[in-house]
Amino acid sequence: MSKPRSLVLPPRTRARHLETARGRFAALDTAPAGERRGTVLLLPGYTGSKEDFLALLGPLSEAGYRAVAVDGRGQNDTPGPRGRAAYRRRALALDAVAQAAALGDGPVHLVGHSFGGLVARAAASLAPGAFRSLTLLSSGPGRVARPQRIRVRVLRAALAVLPKERVWQAMCWLDSRGDEPATGDTPELAGFLRRRWMRTRIAQLAGAGRLLLDRRDGTEELAALRVPLHFAYGADEMVWAPADLSAAAARTGAHHTVVAGAGHSPNVSHPQELTDRLTGFWERASSPARISTAP
Repeated sequence: MSKPRSLVLPPRTRARHLETARGRFAALDTAPAGERRGTVLLLPGYTGSKEDFLALLGPLSEAGYRAVAVDGRGQNDTPGPRGRAAYRRRALALDAVAQAAALGDGPVHLVGHSFGGLVARAAASLAPGAFRSLTLLSSGPGRVARPQRIRVRVLRAALAVLPKERVWQAMCWLDSRGDEPATGDTPELAGFLRRRWMRTRIAQLAGAGRLLLDRRDGTEELAALRVPLHFAYGADEMVWAPADLSAAAARTGAHHTVVAGAGHSPNVSHPQELTDRLTGFWERASSPARISTAP
């Protein structure tokens, strides 16, 4: 999960509903500061939401991009059904394809953070013509690291037997004893995080967790993609092993970005540097030359 540091909407940003062929999705839609160079669709991670990209929207806008962050079905402000089938990989991928089409800007750049990367790569495989490029942000093929697998399993098991409020209290207690204690959260942010958790469907949390625990590697699927591919993550990434992400980038011939000093959420901690890396990749993706790797 990313945790936004501020809930203030950047300039030129409006909260809206994106009407698609597969339903209505809550979105933050930021217009470019000047002439539009492209459009980017941003998919959030597990237990996250569109607000995870708030720090990134402004720099992307200043760089000339329309940036649209969405809540997936069952996440935060987007309603979702209770049934398990609604949160399978293909269903979520079809949602992302429909979201891209509803933006009305032709093929868009697609960025998926963490769990959102699993959805994004499935969408790009399903409808490559809908996307100019694919960036897996702190996300990759292969299994997530063991501590995160344990956390997801415990969370899914707890949600099956305990009220969501009790699970939230337990998560806050665990976070307060970890590397990123929640004690510094402002009342506004703490309230938002709790509301987001309570609004997110249990079926979505269970389904997304099931996909995160999938043992399939997926590297060959990525290598076969017909869209330019980019792996971007922090040097201190902890959900996927950085060595595995680096190896996947090499095996697929993808563009490769490592953000020094960042952890699992460069979109929050290093938005300007990440924007510079993203826009550099997108510029290369528009040229006929093969995209090379970058440190």
